[in-house]
Amino acid sequence: MRTARKGSVEMPAFVRQLVKETEKRVSSFFKGGRGGAAEGEQPGKGEKEEVIPSPYLDRPVLDKLMEEGCARWGLTYALGSMQGWRANMEDFHNCVPQLGGELADWSFFAVFDGHAGSMVAQYCSQHLLGHILATGGMGPEDDPEKVKGAIIEGFLQTDKHLHSVARREGWERGGTTVVATLISPYYIYFTNCGDSRAMLCRSGQVCFSTEDHKPYSPLEKERIESAGGSVSFQRINGSLAVSRALGDFSYKGAENRTPSQQMVSPEPEVCVVERSPADEFLVLACDGVWDTISNEELCAFIHNRLRVCTDLRDVCSQVIDLCLYKGSLDNISIILLCFPGAPQLSAEALHQEAELEDLLESKVAGVWVKMLSWIFSPRIHRGTVINVNINSVVFMCAI
Repeated sequence: MRTARKGSVEMPAFVRQLVKETEKRVSSFFKGGRGGAAEGEQPGKGEKEEVIPSPYLDRPVLDKLMEEGCARWGLTYALGSMQGWRANMEDFHNCVPQLGGELADWSFFAVFDGHAGSMVAQYCSQHLLGHILATGGMGPEDDPEKVKGAIIEGFLQTDKHLHSVARREGWERGGTTVVATLISPYYIYFTNCGDSRAMLCRSGQVCFSTEDHKPYSPLEKERIESAGGSVSFQRINGSLAVSRALGDFSYKGAENRTPSQQMVSPEPEVCVVERSPADEFLVLACDGVWDTISNEELCAFIHNRLRVCTDLRDVCSQVIDLCLYKGSLDNISIILLCFPGAPQLSAEALHQEAELEDLLESKVAGVWVKMLSWIFSPRIHRGTVINVNINSVVFMCAI
């Protein structure tokens, strides 16, 4: 789930492989061999070499899922999602611009970032909102404390029901982080469980962002150790990189402890922000975004793009491309919500954008001319004269 850097090795796989190789070499030493199986010895019939599949692809999957919509009270939104370098797509989402009934002016959006499989994230994307609504804590009175209680109870109930499904379907290892927002006529409710993140931009600046739940955070680490776990390599028991999530039931077996006191807690952190006419936009995104770009950088980037682009899907697509180019190896998902006070098209910004594009085109053209002059001019390199056929140049231009 956590974006890895190129050239690094995912720690859980590394540890397993290290232990495996150590056991083989120690066993071989006592058998008189030099490593692996003793010389001439074949593995037993029941023994199979464990092959740890790479979590990454040789090349990224660049196809994007794009959605857009609006609410009757003036909210517009878009979603962008891409598998990227990951071997599997484990992100899911839920976009409900209008809840209906007496909550017709309420909206709900969420990003689910799965790990160890996609089934838990998919299940939660389909059932979490229903469990929240079933608590009955949301209504026209818009009481923040009641709504916060309803959200937390909805998460706990989702995890409880998920547990029985996971045991039946064999999903015990799977889990998902969740970042969600519930928007009422008066408040924005931010909900985070894990290391995905939400950010609110107001008057061109970051007004609020959720806190990531990581095992090495002091309060999270204290809970983990109290439940019998440890934190090493910044992960729970050297393996899981988040300290709160739905699912992950192999980390929730401590006796005489409530669900919120387990190594991995399903209890979200809920924060309430009063709405303002200065609210511009809100972002929900998985860690595939936040590992490569800061809150302030993303706020500035989106703020600038909204002044030259009216299609929110294009803005989401540009954010995804930016994160990919900056080195994200994770699935990348983002939901962009724009309030009535969002930046509008600016003639000045459009003019500056056009000037920048002209400048870039001239720079690229200059580089291309220099390359062509080098190609057509015989060069001596280490005593060898290089002649280039014109057909090769035509081929280069074609690609």
